[in-house]
Amino acid sequence: MKRYGVIMAGGGGTRFWPLSRQTTPKQMLNLSGNDLMINETIDRITDTVSKEDIFIVTNEKQVEKMKECVTGRVQPDHVLSEPSARNTAACIGYAAFEIIKKYGDGIMCIFPADHFIQNPIEFTRILEEAVQVAESQDKLVTIGIKPTFPSTGYGYIKFDKNQDVLAKQVLEFKEKPDFETATAYVESGNYAWNSGMFIWKASTILKNFERYLPKVYEYLVKIGDVMNTDDEMSTIEKTYPLIPSISIDYGIMERSSDVVVISSEFGWNDVGSWDMLDVLYDSDADGNVIHGEQINIDTKNCISYSSGKLIATIGIDNLVIVETADAILVCNKDNVQDVKKIVEILKEQDKIEYL
Repeated sequence: MKRYGVIMAGGGGTRFWPLSRQTTPKQMLNLSGNDLMINETIDRITDTVSKEDIFIVTNEKQVEKMKECVTGRVQPDHVLSEPSARNTAACIGYAAFEIIKKYGDGIMCIFPADHFIQNPIEFTRILEEAVQVAESQDKLVTIGIKPTFPSTGYGYIKFDKNQDVLAKQVLEFKEKPDFETATAYVESGNYAWNSGMFIWKASTILKNFERYLPKVYEYLVKIGDVMNTDDEMSTIEKTYPLIPSISIDYGIMERSSDVVVISSEFGWNDVGSWDMLDVLYDSDADGNVIHGEQINIDTKNCISYSSGKLIATIGIDNLVIVETADAILVCNKDNVQDVKKIVEILKEQDKIEYL
């Protein structure tokens, strides 16, 4: 069965402000020092999915920049534009109709644009196994990550570990737990981290939309009915913003009884905020992660990212410092999830030059 890659790349990456902006969000940044995160994601999946069969779904404000970023990797007409952000269910449903209506049914392999994976060979092996499960069964396959520590920043998937099959029945999805609960999850061996990576037939996920998200499905059908016609773009512009905003996890994965998970280990990390930069860079002897020109005296456990100017620090601990051409961020590492609040305030104050 033909395989299609779908990369969800419409997020604003607000927790990586001030480096991440509306027109150049996190997925378009070179945080690793190797390539843009979106291009690393594309290259990672090309052993399983041909480049000509890869799609990217992104916000309309990012479309032209995205096309520039992925030149030579993804066809321009495979960069799909969302007129407004309607969460992951709309994003995935839109891509499913695009594939079904224009290319026929096939296996959809769905990925966020901003993950870091240390072992791409093992990732490819697991992805191939997930594709085989999706081809042979009408299942919704998700790739789980075997927890390496009791993370409170990830969602968890509970599964039946006693099943003697690779893809095990999902029993329950759990939101980000407190530390004590996360510890119990890890010790039980019944849980995987929720990676947000999914594999299924396009036809199978659309059947689940029709059953579990009928209102979302109704709007998607209106878009699908005019695909390959002159009315396609105008209908998307008019209809897409009306789609109810809900995640694929809440809308379908937590409701369906046909969800299975493959628990795996390939050095996965969701690089979601500044405190995760130690995944991409080695720490120095004092626990500091440093990028750019620096002088650090009596500085410990800090993340210091310079885009051009010299950063000098003395006698500090557990801070994040980020310098860009027009803004500087300083915060405690324990508060990095609140960086997105700065973006919200900037919007309220209409300081669009910093967005």
